[in-house]
Amino acid sequence: MKLRILSVGHKMPNWVQTGINEYLKRIAPMMSTEIIEIPPAKRSKNPSSAEIDKYKQTEACAILSAKHDNEKLWVLEVTGKMLSTERLADKLQIAMQDGADIALVIGGADGVSKDILAAADFKWSLSELTLPHPLVRVVLTEQLYRAMTIINHHPYHRGG
Repeated sequence: MKLRILSVGHKMPNWVQTGINEYLKRIAPMMSTEIIEIPPAKRSKNPSSAEIDKYKQTEACAILSAKHDNEKLWVLEVTGKMLSTERLADKLQIAMQDGADIALVIGGADGVSKDILAAADFKWSLSELTLPHPLVRVVLTEQLYRAMTIINHHPYHRGG
Protein backbone atom coordinates (compact mmCIF):
# COMPACT_ATOMS: atom_id res chain seq x y z
CA MET A 1 0.00 0.00 0.00
CA LYS A 2 1.11 3.52 -0.79
CA LEU A 3 -0.19 6.60 0.99
CA ARG A 4 0.25 10.05 -0.49
CA ILE A 5 -0.66 13.15 1.48
CA LEU A 6 -1.98 15.80 -0.91
CA SER A 7 -1.61 18.98 1.09
CA VAL A 8 -2.65 22.42 -0.05
CA GLY A 9 0.05 24.84 1.04
CA HIS A 10 3.74 25.54 0.81
CA LYS A 11 6.69 27.12 2.61
CA MET A 12 6.40 25.19 5.86
CA PRO A 13 8.51 26.42 8.78
CA ASN A 14 11.68 24.45 9.53
CA TRP A 15 10.23 22.90 12.70
CA VAL A 16 7.34 21.49 10.65
CA GLN A 17 9.60 20.04 7.97
CA THR A 18 11.87 18.55 10.65
CA GLY A 19 8.92 16.85 12.37
CA ILE A 20 7.40 15.58 9.14
CA ASN A 21 10.73 14.25 7.88
CA GLU A 22 11.32 12.41 11.15
CA TYR A 23 7.96 10.61 11.02
CA LEU A 24 8.18 9.88 7.30
CA LYS A 25 11.61 8.32 7.91
CA ARG A 26 10.13 6.16 10.68
CA ILE A 27 7.11 5.14 8.56
CA ALA A 28 9.23 4.25 5.51
CA PRO A 29 10.05 0.64 6.47
CA MET A 30 6.34 -0.06 7.09
CA MET A 31 4.49 1.90 4.40
CA SER A 32 5.39 4.01 1.39
CA THR A 33 4.34 7.56 2.33
CA GLU A 34 5.01 10.92 0.73
CA ILE A 35 3.70 14.46 0.85
CA ILE A 36 2.69 16.20 -2.36
CA GLU A 37 2.29 19.94 -2.00
CA ILE A 38 -0.62 21.49 -3.88
CA PRO A 39 -0.18 25.22 -4.51
CA PRO A 40 -2.88 27.27 -2.79
CA ALA A 41 -5.09 29.51 -4.92
CA LYS A 42 -4.07 33.17 -4.82
CA ARG A 43 -6.36 34.99 -2.44
CA SER A 44 -7.47 38.59 -2.06
CA LYS A 45 -7.36 40.27 1.36
CA ASN A 46 -11.10 40.26 2.08
CA PRO A 47 -12.64 37.64 -0.19
CA SER A 48 -16.35 37.31 -0.69
CA SER A 49 -18.12 34.00 -0.17
CA ALA A 50 -18.19 33.51 -3.95
CA GLU A 51 -14.44 34.16 -4.16
CA ILE A 52 -13.77 31.61 -1.42
CA ASP A 53 -15.80 29.03 -3.35
CA LYS A 54 -13.72 29.84 -6.42
CA TYR A 55 -10.46 29.36 -4.46
CA LYS A 56 -11.66 26.01 -3.17
CA GLN A 57 -12.67 24.95 -6.68
CA THR A 58 -9.24 25.91 -8.07
CA GLU A 59 -7.58 23.86 -5.34
CA ALA A 60 -10.02 20.97 -5.94
CA CYS A 61 -8.95 20.80 -9.58
CA ALA A 62 -5.30 20.63 -8.52
CA ILE A 63 -6.05 17.97 -5.89
CA LEU A 64 -8.00 15.80 -8.32
CA SER A 65 -5.26 16.20 -10.94
CA ALA A 66 -2.67 15.02 -8.41
CA LYS A 67 -4.76 12.02 -7.30
CA HIS A 68 -3.99 8.74 -9.06
CA ASP A 69 -6.91 6.80 -10.52
CA ASN A 70 -6.23 3.77 -8.31
CA GLU A 71 -6.16 5.72 -5.05
CA LYS A 72 -8.92 5.89 -2.46
CA LEU A 73 -9.60 9.50 -1.48
CA TRP A 74 -9.49 10.23 2.23
CA VAL A 75 -10.18 13.86 3.17
CA LEU A 76 -9.45 15.63 6.42
CA GLU A 77 -12.66 17.46 7.25
CA VAL A 78 -13.82 18.89 10.58
CA THR A 79 -17.25 17.28 10.13
CA GLY A 80 -15.72 13.91 9.26
CA LYS A 81 -15.55 10.81 11.44
CA MET A 82 -13.28 10.98 14.46
CA LEU A 83 -11.03 7.97 14.96
CA SER A 84 -8.96 6.75 17.85
CA THR A 85 -5.42 5.79 16.91
CA GLU A 86 -6.42 2.14 17.22
CA ARG A 87 -9.35 2.61 14.81
CA LEU A 88 -7.01 4.41 12.39
CA ALA A 89 -4.69 1.40 12.58
CA ASP A 90 -7.66 -0.88 11.83
CA LYS A 91 -8.70 1.28 8.87
CA LEU A 92 -5.16 1.33 7.46
CA GLN A 93 -4.80 -2.41 7.94
CA ILE A 94 -8.04 -3.04 6.03
CA ALA A 95 -6.79 -0.81 3.20
CA MET A 96 -3.51 -2.72 3.17
CA GLN A 97 -5.31 -6.07 3.03
CA ASP A 98 -7.47 -4.76 0.18
CA GLY A 99 -4.37 -3.59 -1.68
CA ALA A 100 -5.72 -0.03 -1.73
CA ASP A 101 -3.52 3.02 -2.19
CA ILE A 102 -4.66 6.20 -0.44
CA ALA A 103 -4.55 9.88 -1.33
CA LEU A 104 -5.13 11.74 1.93
CA VAL A 105 -6.13 15.39 1.47
CA ILE A 106 -5.30 18.32 3.71
CA GLY A 107 -7.34 21.19 2.29
CA GLY A 108 -6.47 24.83 1.96
CA ALA A 109 -7.06 27.73 4.34
CA ASP A 110 -10.78 27.69 3.55
CA GLY A 111 -11.20 23.91 3.59
CA VAL A 112 -12.11 21.78 0.59
CA SER A 113 -14.78 22.14 -2.08
CA LYS A 114 -18.06 20.26 -2.15
CA ASP A 115 -16.67 18.35 -5.14
CA ILE A 116 -13.80 16.97 -3.07
CA LEU A 117 -16.15 16.02 -0.24
CA ALA A 118 -18.49 14.32 -2.72
CA ALA A 119 -15.58 12.36 -4.23
CA ALA A 120 -14.22 11.30 -0.82
CA ASP A 121 -14.19 7.63 0.05
CA PHE A 122 -13.67 8.61 3.69
CA LYS A 123 -13.98 11.90 5.59
CA TRP A 124 -11.79 12.01 8.68
CA SER A 125 -11.72 14.60 11.46
CA LEU A 126 -8.55 14.90 13.52
CA SER A 127 -10.34 17.14 16.02
CA GLU A 128 -13.19 19.56 16.46
CA LEU A 129 -10.52 22.17 17.12
CA THR A 130 -9.34 24.45 14.33
CA LEU A 131 -5.70 23.55 13.82
CA PRO A 132 -3.11 25.45 11.79
CA HIS A 133 -2.10 23.58 8.64
CA PRO A 134 1.56 23.23 9.60
CA LEU A 135 0.57 21.56 12.86
CA VAL A 136 -1.91 19.29 11.04
CA ARG A 137 0.93 17.96 8.89
CA VAL A 138 2.99 17.05 11.95
CA VAL A 139 0.06 15.55 13.89
CA LEU A 140 -1.07 13.59 10.84
CA THR A 141 2.34 12.08 10.09
CA GLU A 142 2.84 11.21 13.77
CA GLN A 143 -0.58 9.49 13.91
CA LEU A 144 0.14 7.57 10.72
CA TYR A 145 3.42 6.42 12.24
CA ARG A 146 1.71 5.51 15.51
CA ALA A 147 -0.99 3.53 13.67
CA MET A 148 1.66 1.65 11.69
CA THR A 149 3.50 0.77 14.93
CA ILE A 150 0.27 -0.74 16.24
CA ILE A 151 -0.14 -2.80 13.07
CA ASN A 152 3.49 -3.93 13.27
CA HIS A 153 3.48 -4.62 17.04
CA HIS A 154 6.14 -2.01 17.74
CA PRO A 155 6.27 -0.69 21.33
CA TYR A 156 5.97 3.04 20.40
CA HIS A 157 2.22 3.14 21.08
CA ARG A 158 1.33 2.51 24.71
CA GLY A 159 -2.42 3.02 24.47
CA GLY A 160 -4.98 0.81 26.12
